[in-house]
Amino acid sequence: MPIHDWTKVSFGTFHNFHQGWIITLRDALNAGRLPEGYFAMAEQVIGRPEADVVALDVASDDNLSAGRGGMATAVQPRTTFVLAAEEERYASRATHLAVHHGLGRVVAIIEIISPGNKSSRHALRSFGDKAIELIRQGVNLLVVDLFPPGPRDPKGVHPLIWDEISDQPFALPPGKPLTLAAYQCAPTKTAFIEPAAVGDLLPEMPLFLRGEWHVQVPLEETYRTAWDVMPSPIKRLFDVPSR
Repeated sequence: MPIHDWTKVSFGTFHNFHQGWIITLRDALNAGRLPEGYFAMAEQVIGRPEADVVALDVASDDNLSAGRGGMATAVQPRTTFVLAAEEERYASRATHLAVHHGLGRVVAIIEIISPGNKSSRHALRSFGDKAIELIRQGVNLLVVDLFPPGPRDPKGVHPLIWDEISDQPFALPPGKPLTLAAYQCAPTKTAFIEPAAVGDLLPEMPLFLRGEWHVQVPLEETYRTAWDVMPSPIKRLFDVPSR
């Protein structure tokens, strides 16, 4: 299903869809995408503002490709842009403060950007600070931004995060103002970026669990599922026929 132009509707309308999409993503990950010993929970407080979806690890098994549940892979994901902070390869290994949850160690977070994240300089700075802090603590991150750059983020949300990690320049290509970005914390801090536009299909994006091991997040499938149960009056705001 093509990405809709969410700038056409109110903040509350997107928030309603946002909440449904989060739950759909959580359920898809828990229904077989995540390996045994990993599970996702929605909107958990982990010491900073709430995260949309967190992946929790209660296992110590290093073989993420075996056992019951989904299968993780260590093959490098394919996205349009891959930016590696090469200086990290030579940095001394520091012990990061672990983010803990009562039911297990938080290893990854999915954040779906909402208009509220961009509503003020303070809100945008708070989001960027949270993302940077999580990455520095070793928590992998997947950011989905379906809103185009504005005066507070003229290059999109990725530079707000990456500029604090590496000096590598980045610019969204013409005609692709939306950003999907997966951040891998170890062994090298790496960003996997897929630009998108209204009307595009959402690609699957990697969610890193441990080192290079990751699962693919079914963004398109879950987006469609969340859209299908939206009320017809809301669908008509986009000139999309109801089913």
